[in-house]
Amino acid sequence: MSKAVRERSIMSSFDMNKKSVMIAYGAMLALLLALAVTLLYPFGMTLFGSLKTKEEIFVFPPSYFPHHLEWGNYALGFKYVNLTRAFLNTLLLYAGNAFFALLIPGLAAFSLSQMKVPYRKTATLFFMSTLMIPSATYLIPNFLNLQSLGMLNSYWAFWLPAGANAFNILLLKSFMDGINKELFEAARIDGASELRCFVRMALPLSLPVFSTLLIFTFTATWNDWYWPSLVLSVKEKYPISSLVYYDIVTATMLTWNVKFSVLTAIMIPPLIFFIIFQKNIMHGLNLSGVKG
Repeated sequence: MSKAVRERSIMSSFDMNKKSVMIAYGAMLALLLALAVTLLYPFGMTLFGSLKTKEEIFVFPPSYFPHHLEWGNYALGFKYVNLTRAFLNTLLLYAGNAFFALLIPGLAAFSLSQMKVPYRKTATLFFMSTLMIPSATYLIPNFLNLQSLGMLNSYWAFWLPAGANAFNILLLKSFMDGINKELFEAARIDGASELRCFVRMALPLSLPVFSTLLIFTFTATWNDWYWPSLVLSVKEKYPISSLVYYDIVTATMLTWNVKFSVLTAIMIPPLIFFIIFQKNIMHGLNLSGVKG
């Protein structure tokens, strides 16, 4: 690193020469290293456990690395559980969740931000106040509403609640507040409707925040297993998270090394997703931190 760049950093070379700064810097690096090891340990245990034999899993003292690579565990795991159907179910769920979680909150945010809607400040405060309510308190009412509508055991039990997301509305509204209102006024003078203003102007100008919400929706869909376990009773409709819980984690006839092989395979798609969209994910985290 050049001297000019180091001078522009938080700590200058003069600060780094101080003994107290060096001690604090070293302690901070040690804590970060310990945190990284803590986070990576379970992933490594799952990966290496998937390559062990059944006897190595329970050997004492336990070993972290396998002595022999047992690749056959993956063949047994894929034969035991139908991952392809669960992956497709998860992708279908994600497509619907992304559509409703962006379209309805996007229109609501545009109305609150760029249209002269009566009582829009009151509406914004109402949406903001709902964020303070724990999600567990409206879990049963949501279930009963979907039951009365006949939407249980269907993916509409996911897509319909996805459209009522106050966080998405407020995040989108906060971003759209930064768009110059004169652009929309000029379009209205030229005869553009409000829907046209949203589709042709607000949507393209808000692509960064929309991509952020797409990433959040993907992680929520991939990791959520509790709500699918409540509203889905047909095994063929299970997403990957429910399949992991019912067919892998709680399975009593499956050995641990085979369980680890399936779990390792399931970890790969989110890692690929992160590698491809890591810049968008980091931008999204910064955006939600500033705007949220």
